[in-house]
Amino acid sequence: MSSTTESGGNGYWYPGDPDRQPAKAVLEALRQYRAAEQQMRQRTRNELNINEKDLQALQYLMHAHRHGSALGPTELSRLLSISSASTTALIDRLVRSGHVERQIHPTDRRALKLVPTDKSHVDMHSSLSRLHERMMNAASSLSPGEANAVTRFLQELTGIVDQEPHAAMPSEPVAGPS
Repeated sequence: MSSTTESGGNGYWYPGDPDRQPAKAVLEALRQYRAAEQQMRQRTRNELNINEKDLQALQYLMHAHRHGSALGPTELSRLLSISSASTTALIDRLVRSGHVERQIHPTDRRALKLVPTDKSHVDMHSSLSRLHERMMNAASSLSPGEANAVTRFLQELTGIVDQEPHAAMPSEPVAGPS
């Protein structure tokens, strides 16, 4: 049995109730978006020749750089929830690939700061700029009311999935495969 909703309304997670069909269609569209986004991230990783954790690290480093700061290995390790040994290996890969430079921290010569290179900015921009422009065009096509509704919905879903697993469990059993 499929773990997604089916046209007959007998999906694994959302069985039965025809009154919930519009809600099921929204959740199915969200599932399809997430699958497409995962494929896009895979294509981006392939284009940049890096793995998922490396891409996440690069995004954190570029975000910090855009905001006028830099991260060190310890902060990066904490953000990625990986060990210091794994962080060192990750940084080594990003330095070898030309995406990151290690620099001495300007106020603490014992510390390092990690700086994305121009190559990182060029690679990310060439890989993602058209996609981001098309996404902005799609979002800009929404009326203010539609945009507010979508924003509220996505923020509510974010709050739900950010909960502890036990807090997110339904009070009644979910119908499973028979």
